Amino acid sequence: MLNFEVDPGVLRPHLPRGTKLDDRGGRHFVSLVAFLFLDTHVLGVPALFHQNFEEVNLRFYVRRVGEESRAGVVFIREMVPLPLVAETARLTYNEPYRTVPMDHTIVDTDGELQSVEYVFGGPPDRCRLALHIEGPARDMKAGSDEEFLSERGWGYTRQRNGGTIEYRVEHARWHVWPDARWELEGPLGEFYDEPFASIISGAPASAFIADGSAVAVHMPERIA
Repeated sequence: MLNFEVDPGVLRPHLPRGTKLDDRGGRHFVSLVAFLFLDTHVLGVPALFHQNFEEVNLRFYVRRVGEESRAGVVFIREMVPLPLVAETARLTYNEPYRTVPMDHTIVDTDGELQSVEYVFGGPPDRCRLALHIEGPARDMKAGSDEEFLSERGWGYTRQRNGGTIEYRVEHARWHVWPDARWELEGPLGEFYDEPFASIISGAPASAFIADGSAVAVHMPERIA
């Protein structure tokens, strides 16, 4: 996760109805997140030929109006290498998915993670995101930036008719490698509209790796 501080005015046009921006001490963020789907099931059934694949998404942070405990995310762009996955997500959730060639590399030495790398896009539009860490993962500290950015139990999506859906996301509390050394290069403007392409072309406020876990994404419900 690469996390960039951003002017809230940039985010307000993307707010789904029924949500409000969430901040950490008055600071607002967008995050570029790269991760793996592994052993994917849909309604309890293995997703045939679509169980293991990469995703890179750009998201920001919200809360449901009147539901202070519901910390959530809104996606600006989600990219996967599988057309069927992208089309299913667009139809079911109206999420802003795009199909893009993608690959990843994980480097560890004697069982200790060293780095992760994701590449997306093909020549000549290839972009590369890499994080490098030293030492073991640690428990996520209560009240930390990592907790604010990763402990998000809800997703919110604007619908084609202007309404909003909400869906629950459940997972265990992750371990993290904070203060990662980051690299991000390539023509990001080919994949992200302005001003987001320029925002993520700058230096992030933080960068870290989380170990991940089993995740359950529930069916959506209309809230607005």
